[in-house]
Amino acid sequence: MSIRQPVASTKRRKRSPEEAKLEALAAARELLLTGGPKAITLTNVGKAVGMTHANVIHHFGSAAELQSALMGSMVADLAQSIEDAVTHVRSDEAAPRELVDIVFDAFEKGGAGMLAAWMALSQEVSHLEPVADAVRSLVKAIEDRAGISDEVAHRRVTSAVLLIALCGFGDSVIGPQLREMLGRDPEAARRVTARLLPSFFEGED
Repeated sequence: MSIRQPVASTKRRKRSPEEAKLEALAAARELLLTGGPKAITLTNVGKAVGMTHANVIHHFGSAAELQSALMGSMVADLAQSIEDAVTHVRSDEAAPRELVDIVFDAFEKGGAGMLAAWMALSQEVSHLEPVADAVRSLVKAIEDRAGISDEVAHRRVTSAVLLIALCGFGDSVIGPQLREMLGRDPEAARRVTARLLPSFFEGED
C-alpha cells in the first residue's frame, strides 16, 4: 500500500476510511523521520492530519497497530526498491557502483534505513518476509547474470549482497554524522563499498 504525503493542516475534513488511513500513515512516516519512533503517537498523528484521537483509534485500534501498519507499508516500499535492483541486474550489466547506488538508495528512500533500525532495536521482525524474498531474488539475479551455479560462488554472492546491505543500512542511519567526523563527502561510503565488491569474486570468502 503506497503512502500518500500528509496534508499539512489540522483542519478536519471529510474523507474516506482508506484516505484517512493513508494520510495517517504518511504522517506517521514523517514523524518517524523527524522525531524517531517515540514521536509516533495517536495524538501526534491525529494533529498532523486533522483527526481526533478517537478517530485515529477507530482506524487503527491502538498505537501499536498504527506502528505495525507503518512498518508493513514501509517494508513493502523497501522490498519494491530492492526488486527494482533485481530488474536492473537482469536487464543491464550492473557495474558494482550502479548496484551499490540502487541498494543505498533503497535504504535512504522514504526512511527505510530508519525503519530497519527501529525494527532491529525493537526486535520486531514479523514484517520482514517481503524484504527477505526481495534479497533472495537479488542474489539469484546476480548469480544468473554471472552464470554462477556452485556453492563457493554462491557464498561469494551472498557475502557481496551482505556487504552492500549492511553498508547501505549503516550509511542511511549514521552516515552523515560519521562523514562529518571524518571529513568525507556524501559519496564516500558508496565508493568504498563499490571498490570492495570485486574482491568477493577473487577468492573464497
